[in-house]
Amino acid sequence: MTYNVLFLCTGNSARSILAEAIVNRVGAGKFRGFSAGSMPKGQVNPHALTLLAALKHDVSGFRSKSWDEFAAPGAPVMDFIFTVCDDAAGEVCPVWPGQPVSAHWGQPDPAAVTGTEAEIAAAFTEAYRMLNNRITAFVNLPMQSLDRLKLQQSLDAIGAS
Repeated sequence: MTYNVLFLCTGNSARSILAEAIVNRVGAGKFRGFSAGSMPKGQVNPHALTLLAALKHDVSGFRSKSWDEFAAPGAPVMDFIFTVCDDAAGEVCPVWPGQPVSAHWGQPDPAAVTGTEAEIAAAFTEAYRMLNNRITAFVNLPMQSLDRLKLQQSLDAIGAS
């Protein structure tokens, strides 16, 4: 079984894009990642694309898109939905088909960092590292042996780490 995972953020330009790339790599064959935003920026942050390309991710298919795409008829049914920014966690989300398990995995926005190119790059690298740690823990959970409550507790614990 392949699980569909949606990562949400407000702008869908940095954190959610990084998370989509990571889950598609570390969860390949078992998880399929997507990302979206409540108010998409319309373009992926160039620092996110630079980092992903440097880490050998295929960046050709990334785009900033609305979460409405995933609530529309014919959209993939999500098994998991994670908010990765505090703003998106507090917004009223669309009604998602099915009953996805959701959790909040908030972390600082690297796109909000100002300073030198090195400081900005370091913020994106740190965001990637944190998301990679959480997503690696997530994809290694024993999905088949966890009931919904235990799964929710595990996801919340990962987000708190």
